[in-house]
Amino acid sequence: MGNTVLSVTEVNRHIKELMDSDYLLMGLAVNGELSNYKIYPSGHHYFTLKDAESSIRCVMFKGNASKLRFRPENGMVATAVGRVTVFPRDGAYQLYCNDLLPEGMGDLHIAFEQLKEKLSKEGLFDTSHKKPLPRYPKTIAVITSSAGAAVRDIIRVLGKRWPMAKVVILPVRVQGAEAPPEIAGAIRYANKYKVGDLIITGRGGGSIEDLWAFNDERVARAIYESEIPVISAVGHEPDVTISDYVADLRAATPSNAAELAVPDQSEMREVLASEEVRAMHSIRKKLSEMRLKLSDVSSRRVMQNPTAYIDQKRLELDSAANALTSRYERLIGSKKHEYIRYAASLDALSPLKVLGRGYAIATDENGSPISSAEAVSVGDELTVSFSKGGLKCTVDEVI
Repeated sequence: MGNTVLSVTEVNRHIKELMDSDYLLMGLAVNGELSNYKIYPSGHHYFTLKDAESSIRCVMFKGNASKLRFRPENGMVATAVGRVTVFPRDGAYQLYCNDLLPEGMGDLHIAFEQLKEKLSKEGLFDTSHKKPLPRYPKTIAVITSSAGAAVRDIIRVLGKRWPMAKVVILPVRVQGAEAPPEIAGAIRYANKYKVGDLIITGRGGGSIEDLWAFNDERVARAIYESEIPVISAVGHEPDVTISDYVADLRAATPSNAAELAVPDQSEMREVLASEEVRAMHSIRKKLSEMRLKLSDVSSRRVMQNPTAYIDQKRLELDSAANALTSRYERLIGSKKHEYIRYAASLDALSPLKVLGRGYAIATDENGSPISSAEAVSVGDELTVSFSKGGLKCTVDEVI
């Protein structure tokens, strides 16, 4: 029997037709470990799925890959759902994936942890970035569904606790593919137009799928970039979303968000009433003290006869002036006597007094007095001073 001669293309097409007609290969799920995972600029994902003994090449085209809610990583164990067929050009078969399901935690849980880790590393959860809430907000922007129970709970609690605050509703969808861009857009709108001085965003409880809009990176970054403080109020007490981590304050429920946003008017009234009592008590005490002081001052003699006080001070002033004058005169007299005594002493010691008694003073050329004959020599010129006049002399002999 002769062999049928086929071209390479014909063989590959034939094998492809056989594989495409195999119902098992048309829709199957293959479990294994991801390796060599690559995302091409085209948006297509290429990887290998392997176990202990074998491996199979896989591809997930951009349309299906864009629906993944987590980031596949090498070493992750997952189940690939799709069909196995041949790529005729290369003659190689591979698994064309429609979906990829991680083993263990669901894809949403993995996506949550991956985004949480990413944003945490970028610092979006840092407490240093969190802004303080206004103590008495004037206008509160509520970003949530206008038809949900959450908005009614928030309005009810705000109206009861602090009716002075104005509430502005920015209605958005809180579930589905359209929800994240609407929520992020509303937050940016509130900041751009200064809609309020506080933002509350969130929704009522539900499954992780229901709350997923608040685990979206776009919403997280809009909250982080908000200049207006944001309270995240998503789900019930156990529910925690990425928005809760980024927000300036996390509330367990929408009702709790309203409670955290404003003070309680009843408590404030009690505080004000207490402060009023304290203030009145303080004022009465102060008035009582001032009355006592006034009574004490008014009973004094100076207040009974003001001129008597002035007359008394005038007498005291005259007495002080007389005492000062007397002391001054005594001091001057004492100083005059001392002056006369010192002047007499100086006069008695004056050389002029000695000369007046018939004595003379001899001085050398420098004006220094000569007290001994040994201080001069023959031929020296001396000056001899009398009480009246003097002589210029030359020494002829020293005796």
